[in-house]
Amino acid sequence: MGILDGRTILVAGVTMDTSIGFATARFAQEQGATVLISNFGRALGIPRRIAKRLPVEPVVLELDVTDPAHLEALPDAVREHADHLDGVVHSIAYGNPETLLGGKFMDGPWEDVQQALHVSAYSLKSLTSACRPLMTPGASVVGLTFDATVAWPAYDWMGVAKAALESTSRYLSRELGKDGVRVNLVAAGPLKTLAAKAIPGFEDLESMWQTRAPLGWDNKDAEPTARAVCALLSDLFPATTGEIVHVDGGFHATGA
Repeated sequence: MGILDGRTILVAGVTMDTSIGFATARFAQEQGATVLISNFGRALGIPRRIAKRLPVEPVVLELDVTDPAHLEALPDAVREHADHLDGVVHSIAYGNPETLLGGKFMDGPWEDVQQALHVSAYSLKSLTSACRPLMTPGASVVGLTFDATVAWPAYDWMGVAKAALESTSRYLSRELGKDGVRVNLVAAGPLKTLAAKAIPGFEDLESMWQTRAPLGWDNKDAEPTARAVCALLSDLFPATTGEIVHVDGGFHATGA
């Protein structure tokens, strides 16, 4: 038996097969879950192709978390395939790399900052609200962050967006606890994902993990992060909400 036997999970924001969302979908299936995945627009063709690489080809939904019409239609779209959701994974973030990342903090225009905050932080609330009618008591929402307690080189306005995401998750946990819904985040170390490749200078940032992570760190292996996400989706953490679980080889606990 797997830790997600009989559970139905929506993994929102699956892009490439190197993404944390894809690794989470795969491990969730291996642990017995029925999985739905989503993306939108021109990017939708990629998850439709890579879905065939999962143990069981999942339903792929079109969902733009910044589009009110998509969010309103989401419950009915899910109900075509499942009558409820036991878990939701928020694997969604975006910041314009040309204006917001790679040492451009002082020059980032508000229009692009606003978009980054909407896509990367506010969407956790939007997605959770859209899925709320489908959630059963004991359901779990899990998002992905990159430790926003410090200022990282190159990360700039995405660091601010992640700080907003972390605060949003705490407020959501406060609001939804009365319904028995848990909200947590996993803070992963740097991984060779599509998002990371878009950050100018990210190689310099991730190089620190090679010498300072006590357990070591494989930046090509998203499975440890996926395992933590799935553990939080399961009933192994029934009294944990508003938490940030670090999966970074222990880097966050070290000094210089």
